[in-house]
Formats: sequence, structure tokens, C-alpha cells
Amino acid sequence: MGRSLVAFFTPKTMKKILFLVFIILNCWTSIAQQWLIDNFSTQPIEIRTSLTSLSPALSKTRTINLYLPASYSKDTFTSYPVIYLVDGSLDEDFINIARLVQFATFSWAQLIPESIVVGISNIDRKRDFTYPTKNSKDKIDFPTTGGSEKFITYLEKELQPFIAKEYRVSDERMLIGQSLGGLLETEILWPKSHLFSKYVIVSPSLWWDDNSLLSRKRTPLKIGTKVFVAIGQKGPIMEGAGLGLAASLISDINIQNLL
Repeated sequence: MGRSLVAFFTPKTMKKILFLVFIILNCWTSIAQQWLIDNFSTQPIEIRTSLTSLSPALSKTRTINLYLPASYSKDTFTSYPVIYLVDGSLDEDFINIARLVQFATFSWAQLIPESIVVGISNIDRKRDFTYPTKNSKDKIDFPTTGGSEKFITYLEKELQPFIAKEYRVSDERMLIGQSLGGLLETEILWPKSHLFSKYVIVSPSLWWDDNSLLSRKRTPLKIGTKVFVAIGQKGPIMEGAGLGLAASLISDINIQNLL
């Protein structure tokens, strides 16, 4: 007949036992870690390179996060599309978009062509992504407002030429932005749609300056330009402005098709 063993310990004895177990586990963990170090080579995994330079247009030092496709260093004859992110800091959209691009370009996926990702780290997006406003509440909420013209100059005159000079890039350039970044993209579309061949505009803050951007006279889109507009459930004002943007772009495309 089997026996059952039941042991009772005082709280003081139990503390000593737990402390002893902790010491044994800690030593075992250290031994296991050292064994891994001795028997396996380690190498950090990086998907980015960071570049820092002084921008004459912005009078600020800007940091650029860069993702290059896996084949970039091996295939020295291929030119790659470039995806620009206006919210491209490491704690914003860059890491997620770089990983999505990496996944979408795996050989077994091939959802998009292998691409270079350029993330522009933000300093003050409320300044860089907005044009001057006449709305008094905007001025209170955004005291540094009105720097988008300089930021667009930075994109056109400094960043794009630098990327084209230093890396093997094709003529295909995509710009991705959301909220105030989407407002900036829309502003670029009005006079300078040629700066990018593709635009991904997500929930643009077109309410800025009482929706004044949509009432501006706009130059026609460059033929072949592709624009994707996504509108979240952000309320009637934001949704209405987003639908107005989409309607304007569709009208422009229809006019092009008639020519």
C-alpha cells in the first residue's frame, strides 16, 4: 500500500527554501547563457540605417531612417522604387512600414516590388505639415504653425536629390502620410503632384484653416499619378472633407480620360 508524504514548513523555513531555489535557478540561468555564448555566434538584426544632416531649407538638423531591400547590395544593376514616410521616426511609422515592405517583397509573397523606405524623423510635425491659418483656434492649438512650404522645399530640393544621388532609385516615388501628414500630402498634390508618382493619404486633416485647401485652384494631376485616399471614422467634418478630396481627384481623372 502506497504512502503519501505531506510536509509542513514554518514561514521562516519557507523563505530560506525559496531563497535557495532562487540562487540555484539564477546560477543555472547564468550557466545556460554562457553556454549559448560559447556555442553560438550572435549578430544584431538591423533593418535600418540612420542618416543625419543639416537642412538649409529648414535650418534644422534632420534624421532620416533608411531601409534597403535584402537584394540591394547583391544586385548592383537594379534600381528600386522609394517609399517616403513623413512620420518616419523610429517611434512612429518607420519600423512598421519597413517590416510590411520586407514581408510584402518576400519571394513567396511578391505583393509589391522590392523598395527602399525613407522615413523622415519628426521634430515638430504641427509646424512642418501645416500652412498658415486664419483660424484663431488653430493658432492657439498649433502655436508653431505654418512651416509646410519650407518642408516641401526640403523634400523637393534636398531629400529627393540626395536619395537619387546616393542610392539606385527608379522614377517611382510614393509618399505616405496620415492626419496632418495627409494634409501635407494634399497640399503637395495641389501645385506639385509631379514630386511623387503615388500618394497614400490616410485620414487627412483637411479641416485645417476651415477646409481652405479644397477651395484652392489646383493644377491637374500629372498623368499616371496614383492617389489612394483612406478615411477613418473621424466625425462628419473630417469625413466630409476627405470625401470632397476623393471627389475632386476622381473628377480630375475623368477629365484626363476625356482628353
